[in-house]
Amino acid sequence: MDYTKFMSERSQARNPSAIRALMPYMNCKNMISLGAGQPNPSTFPFESMQLKLKTGEIIDVDPQLFQRSLSYDLTSGLSPLNEWLRGLHTLEHTPLVDFGLSIGSGSQDLLTKAFDMVIDPGTAILVEDPTYTGALSFLDTLDCDLVPVATDADGLVPASLEKTLANWPESNPIKKKNQARPKVLYTIPTGGNPTGISSTFERKKAIYKICQKYDILIIEDDPYYYLQFDPKRIKSYVTIDTDGRVLRMDSMSKILSSGMRIGWVTGPKALIERIDMHTMVTNLQPGGVPQLMAYELLKVWGYKGFLNHVEHVAGFYKSKRDEFIKALEKRMTGRAEWVTPNSGMFVWLRLLGGITDSYDLVMNKAIKKNVLAVPGVAFMPAKNKNPYIRVSFSCVTTDNMDEALRRLAECIDEEAAKNHIQLKVK
Repeated sequence: MDYTKFMSERSQARNPSAIRALMPYMNCKNMISLGAGQPNPSTFPFESMQLKLKTGEIIDVDPQLFQRSLSYDLTSGLSPLNEWLRGLHTLEHTPLVDFGLSIGSGSQDLLTKAFDMVIDPGTAILVEDPTYTGALSFLDTLDCDLVPVATDADGLVPASLEKTLANWPESNPIKKKNQARPKVLYTIPTGGNPTGISSTFERKKAIYKICQKYDILIIEDDPYYYLQFDPKRIKSYVTIDTDGRVLRMDSMSKILSSGMRIGWVTGPKALIERIDMHTMVTNLQPGGVPQLMAYELLKVWGYKGFLNHVEHVAGFYKSKRDEFIKALEKRMTGRAEWVTPNSGMFVWLRLLGGITDSYDLVMNKAIKKNVLAVPGVAFMPAKNKNPYIRVSFSCVTTDNMDEALRRLAECIDEEAAKNHIQLKVK
């Protein structure tokens, strides 16, 4: 496949950094370097590192890798960790034989670089409606137009995508003359942020078939993939990617540590190389020490241990989900509508009582009652007012779940009374 048709002019114009291009040779045993301006490691105050797990197990970090992690290294990430993640990707997804992988400072870092790679001024890009506010915040800084694709309880709606693409440019919500049909679809297929919805495998196959028909590149942003509550995980887009049209984002933030800022992207080598060139001229590489911490742990665990860990983490969030749904049923029945999520950490509430603008309710009323939620407008590509809010159950105790929803219920009741609407509550 010719991937240049998906690349922005800005991305195609990037060339490898002359200094960063030397990095693969820096750790060769017999190499004498007079090249890159590395600070001398002997001036660093750090001697060694030891990790203590919550199980009580002690991991003594490899001293040579530790010293290496303190210095500049490969743009695509610490080699042993990169190789470990390649093995995990092959084990979990059955990808194309030849694929690239690069580690970033969280998947958000890589996601923004992917957007930069595929968006020229005036570009139209397909996004879920609603979609991740972090992606929208970055896309808002680019000269691009967002084309919403409808979602429901089973994920992206194939008929909505097909209608948009088949009827372009009449289906263009921006109504720009002569604007090219979108070439990229951005989707969060698992535990969607904000909806908590996961696309079924049947939906993914239908969406992929449409993307084949119209030659669409899929950016699969999947940080909640390992937080699926059914042990038999729904397969990713990568597993059906026979063409090499999926660029996949993964993250350790939800399963090891969000503060470590470790994410990785997999996909066609031509696209991964463009993302690496972006890294070369911005943050140079992901942080070495967090990568080493992750690698030393993953090396001890192996793939079986890692999968056991994510099963435990998913089970934890499933329990939190169950507690939260009970609290919702108690406090929100008749006041809101929702779909019970099967992964992730979010519930998307549609507020009743004649509420048309959740922003006002959250920012001007709920805050005064000391309860926080995120108004739905933050996730809307068109920034339209709506009655939705995103709530999260990830870090709330059972007692606080009930109390928070009681306070929120008060806000809804007050708005319903103001709108002269009688709610059918328990």
